[in-house]
Amino acid sequence: MPPRSTRPVDKLDDDHYPAYTTGRAAEMLGTTPAFLRALGEHRLITPLRSEAGHRRYSRYQLRLAARARQLVDTGTPIEAACRIINLEHQLQQAQRLNEELRTHSTTS
Repeated sequence: MPPRSTRPVDKLDDDHYPAYTTGRAAEMLGTTPAFLRALGEHRLITPLRSEAGHRRYSRYQLRLAARARQLVDTGTPIEAACRIINLEHQLQQAQRLNEELRTHSTTS
């Protein structure tokens, strides 16, 4: 019996692996494929393309899309929702960097 490859399991564990088709992603989010395409047009998410050219989404991208949907469902225009999410991401990065710098300065 040939040894098993751990590669498929690694892909399933990878938050950035493009595992979901547009239809499946839309179904999971309770939205439409057009909504996902709009998020791409506003540069919130950029799906990878399969060899056949079909859009594929990762779990990370689906979380961003779910956050966008929350904002849009409360009346925020899609352009503003995408900008808010990008700003939230920038804030998280800045907070993480500040914490790293604080930790580094107290240990030096």
